[in-house]
Amino acid sequence: MKIRWRLRMAAAQREVWTGTELRRLLAEKAGLEMSSASVSALFTKEPSQVKMSTLAALCTALECTPNDLIEVDTTPVERPATPPRLVADTSQAVVAGRGRSMPPL
Repeated sequence: MKIRWRLRMAAAQREVWTGTELRRLLAEKAGLEMSSASVSALFTKEPSQVKMSTLAALCTALECTPNDLIEVDTTPVERPATPPRLVADTSQAVVAGRGRSMPPL
């Protein structure tokens, strides 16, 4: 499963072009004070995790839903077919006289 962070696109659709503008909106509309560095990181990078409260504040500030901010690719992952397991033929080892025997039945 692949997840794509679409904050910049959602912000651009609402004519928010910079992290500074987003930071101001978060404070004014959602009451969330974030550092410039944190807003910049959200705006320019794909985060590995986002707090639910931050996600809710982003949705409030941008007047959008989480679906506008996060795209999830639910295409099933194809796994390679497992090669068949090879079964050793132990009867030849006994015949060849190498001292090996068959396990008890």
